[in-house]
Amino acid sequence: MKFLTRRTVFACGASLALSPLAFAQSEFPNKPITFVVPFAAGSATDQLARALGQAVSEQTKQPVVVENKGGASGMIAAQAVAKATPDGYTVLITTNTTHAANEHLYKKLSYDPVKDFTPITGLGKGGQVLVVPATSPYQSVGDLLGYAKANPGKLSFGSGSSSSRVAGEMLKQLAGVDILHVPYKSNPLALTDLLGGQINLMITDVSTGVPQIKAGKLRPLGYSTQKRSAQLPDVPTIAEAGVKGYDMGYWFAAYTPANTPAPVAARLNQLLTKAVNSAAAKSFFNMSGSEAWTTSASELAQFQAAETTKWGQVIKAAGITPE
Repeated sequence: MKFLTRRTVFACGASLALSPLAFAQSEFPNKPITFVVPFAAGSATDQLARALGQAVSEQTKQPVVVENKGGASGMIAAQAVAKATPDGYTVLITTNTTHAANEHLYKKLSYDPVKDFTPITGLGKGGQVLVVPATSPYQSVGDLLGYAKANPGKLSFGSGSSSSRVAGEMLKQLAGVDILHVPYKSNPLALTDLLGGQINLMITDVSTGVPQIKAGKLRPLGYSTQKRSAQLPDVPTIAEAGVKGYDMGYWFAAYTPANTPAPVAARLNQLLTKAVNSAAAKSFFNMSGSEAWTTSASELAQFQAAETTKWGQVIKAAGITPE
C-alpha cells in the first residue's frame, strides 16, 4: 500500500483549491478576444477600443480583434454581444449611449441594458465640443444662437450617437431655439456632412473633432462640460458662453454577455484596468481630452443605474419623444 506524505496531501489540496474557478481564470484567455464597438471606425469609442486591445494583447499574448458594428445608436452591436456566448471572448466596448440613454430614446430596444450584460469596468469619461465649419459665419456660441433665435428651423445639427444628440437637444432646450436634428450612424459620418455643408453644426467627442480643428477645417465654439478641455483651453464652456446650466459629458465602459463566469469577468476586469493605464490608452485620453476611469463590476452597475435615471430626466426635459 502506498502512503501519501503530508507534502503530497498539501499539494493535492492546493490543486483542488485552484479548481474550477481559479483554473478558469488562470487559463483565460487562450484564444483571440473580440472587442465589439457600436460605432464606426475612427469614432472615439473605436480609438479607445484599439488602444485597449493593443494593451490587452500585450498582456495576454493573444490577439484582440476590434469589430465595428455601427448603426441604430449602438443597438446592433449591443444586441450582437447580448446574444454572444458568455465566455469572455466577446466584449462590448461602449458608452452611455447603449447603456443609459437608448432606453429613453426608443420605445423598444432589441436588448436589455441590465439583464443582458455582465458589467466589467468603467474605462473613461469625457466631454464634447460644439463645432461649425471654418467657413461658417458664426464666431461664437452667441452668434450661433442669435441667428437660431431669429431664424427658427433654419439651422441643422447632426449626431451619430446618443451623447451627441442629447447634447444638441439640451442646447436647444436651454437656449430656447429651434434647430433641426439630422441623425447619422456615427459621429465621423456626421462630421463628413458638416465639412461638406449639408448640416450647420454638431456637438461631437473631442477625439473626432480635434483633428479637424487643428487642420483648420472646423471652428470650436464651446465645450460641453462645466470644466474646459485640456485639449482646447481657449474654448469656453457652453455654460460660460451664456447657456446657463449646460453640462453634458459621456463615459466609456466594458460589458460581456450575461452569465459570463465570475472568474473570467474578474480576469477581464484586471486586464482592462491595467490596459486603461497603458501608454496607448494614456495617449488616447490626452488626445481626446478625456480621462481614465476604472471601477469594480458592482460600482459600474451602480453608476449605470444612476446615469440611466439622469439621462432619462435630461431626455424628458429636452422634449425628446421616443422613436
